Amino acid sequence: MKKVKLLFLALFSFLAINVNAQLNIDAELRPRAEYRHGFKTLHTKGTDPTVFVSQRTQLNTKYTTENLKIGISLQDVRVWGDVPTLNTEDNAGFNLHEAWAELAFNPSLSLKAGRQEINLDDQRIFGSVNWVQQARSHDAAILKYKKGKFKLDFAVAYNQDKYEPGNSIYGDENPAVAKNYKTMQYVWMHKDWENLKASFLVLNNGVQYIDAIDPDNNETRFSQMAGTHLKYNKNKINLVSNLYYQFGKDKANNTLSAYLLNLEAHYKFTNKVKSGLGVELISGNENGAPSNGDNNAFTPLYGTNHKFNGLMDYFYVGNHSNNVGLLDIYLKTKLTINEKSNLYVGIHNFSAAAERTNVNKQLGNEIDLVFAHKLQKFVTLKAGYSHLLPSKGMETLKGNTSGATNNIGWVMLVIKPTLFSSTNNTSLK
Repeated sequence: MKKVKLLFLALFSFLAINVNAQLNIDAELRPRAEYRHGFKTLHTKGTDPTVFVSQRTQLNTKYTTENLKIGISLQDVRVWGDVPTLNTEDNAGFNLHEAWAELAFNPSLSLKAGRQEINLDDQRIFGSVNWVQQARSHDAAILKYKKGKFKLDFAVAYNQDKYEPGNSIYGDENPAVAKNYKTMQYVWMHKDWENLKASFLVLNNGVQYIDAIDPDNNETRFSQMAGTHLKYNKNKINLVSNLYYQFGKDKANNTLSAYLLNLEAHYKFTNKVKSGLGVELISGNENGAPSNGDNNAFTPLYGTNHKFNGLMDYFYVGNHSNNVGLLDIYLKTKLTINEKSNLYVGIHNFSAAAERTNVNKQLGNEIDLVFAHKLQKFVTLKAGYSHLLPSKGMETLKGNTSGATNNIGWVMLVIKPTLFSSTNNTSLK
């Protein structure tokens, strides 16, 4: 806590001498109670459900001048009870979620460097993963160009555990412990037209391979991805599509050739009812594993995967990688009850994308319900319930003959007040 006070004292001392600046400070407190009975995998009959309360607390500061922006986000993530009530030291989940500076060279060109969230398009490949309390942020530098309705980003990241002369290996002493990428670069282009928005992404992703037997056989293995995100709006119709292809090498040095195809069509029936029908095909491996040096399983990498294939997170949320892929056919409806309340209903039908010997490709169905109500200006109450109806194919996929009800429920308060907001030409002395 002493370090935090010193950090903010230094920040305010700097701001006090800058009169042509704007400072915004906001906070977020997000406690969430959850009941899990088959989350991410099938619940084993006879075992107890998981019940807990987690909380995210954030203090976010953004400082803006004509040619400079600075963002700092301090975050604490914990489960209620993981720190004793008579506590002398708290090392639970305090971290620096974001710490970045963006320097403008001219009105069109800027450089944003430091710890930061990366959100591209609908967050299918890069997203903040806001559902999990810790969220996701990257250590990266992004050169940004913007002219009218055209945007171009070039990002570079290079990760290392620590400074150690002669050591360029990124990873734990235990090779089974996974780290994030060793190095990453991408180019993202985006253009808006009257009814169409289009983006194109090219990504180079390098992961560290550590040989448990031969310590000299350590290398960075690279995969690439290229694809587009399209969004069309006209009158009451909204169309969204994702098309991505992965190639190169995976971490196990298999040759990678995989794809993701998605198409959604939304229609606004009234001002209070909007529905969408969609299909997403994510390629996978026959019988669920790479073979003969080939890997045909697509990985969404750093996207907010929780928002796509069902809220029970059975696919691509720290799981289902290098597997049979997925065919997800879904229907989504948002009902606006009144100016303060809305209800989301999602229905998914899951099946494997690749063949499975002597096993039906059908995996099951899921229904998701999410209710949101604005209690006050800065306070929103959210509650959700999800229910999975698995098939035999899901049981063989997860290696668990459940025989139990698989469902989750949660209630969350989102409290996001603005603590301070200055205006231009205002001294903070």
